[in-house]
Amino acid sequence: MSFTSIITVNYNQPRVTLEFLDSIKKNIRSEEIEVILVDNGSVENHEFAFREKFPGLVYIRSYKNLGFAGGNNLGIKSAKGDYLLFLNNDTEICENFLSILLSEFKENPDIGILSPLILYHDDKKTIQYAGFTKMNYFTGRNKGIGNKEDDTQQYNDKSQETGFIHGAAMMCSKVDILHIGLMDENYFLYYEELDWCEKFRKAGKKIWFTGKTKIYHKESISVGKDSNLKVYFMHRNRMLYIRKNANLFTTFIFYLYFIGIACPKTVLKFYIKGRKDLVPWLVKAIVWNFTNPKNSNELGFQPLI
Repeated sequence: MSFTSIITVNYNQPRVTLEFLDSIKKNIRSEEIEVILVDNGSVENHEFAFREKFPGLVYIRSYKNLGFAGGNNLGIKSAKGDYLLFLNNDTEICENFLSILLSEFKENPDIGILSPLILYHDDKKTIQYAGFTKMNYFTGRNKGIGNKEDDTQQYNDKSQETGFIHGAAMMCSKVDILHIGLMDENYFLYYEELDWCEKFRKAGKKIWFTGKTKIYHKESISVGKDSNLKVYFMHRNRMLYIRKNANLFTTFIFYLYFIGIACPKTVLKFYIKGRKDLVPWLVKAIVWNFTNPKNSNELGFQPLI
């Protein structure tokens, strides 16, 4: 069996991370893997507890919050595996999870990056992810396949190309990463995995979904409240993603739609919800894209750490 590096990022969630490490230990033999834990700007250092839970853990502490892409990239640079499996620290895996993912790569050599079926942890019969549709570059929108459906095993035999993987659980080979490159850290939060998929696609690799195995994700079915950070990066990065991956004509049409239709609807929703405090962050997101080149590493927002 190929040696696999499992990479996860912790940010101020020691209890959740300990549960994650326990799930790995119970379901995968240690000789098949290395587990790399990137502590991404956490306030407290729980290295001892993490190492006690998972002996042999590769622990990397960053004193700065590098974001989702930056934290995972730090793990990639230390990875020794033939394959790299990126798992959110708030996930729980099941038996034979790794062996099934590896078999997908062996059976389908054109796969570049792969995600499994994802179910909600707090309602294990409800699907979060069973693939994504293709992106409409004129609107910057696509749809999640299976999202909020009851799991009646309707995707269990599916193994097919999909629009995008899901950042909570994704796997690729080290060889492909060396060719394609790391995740773009300019996104910091949201859209980085979609942008990475574009790089795999441009390199002639397939974006893949398999329902033959699954994970449980502790993200709530009712998505968390809007915050200034979420509003800013979701809108900033939606624009940035289109700027990076669409041609000039398509980007122009997207701007007309986004600024003329999508953003006014969002502002109206904020006012209806009594959250007019979020409007300036939407404006900041738009302004950033008009004042920064698409490869800018200026975040325009100071994260908590």
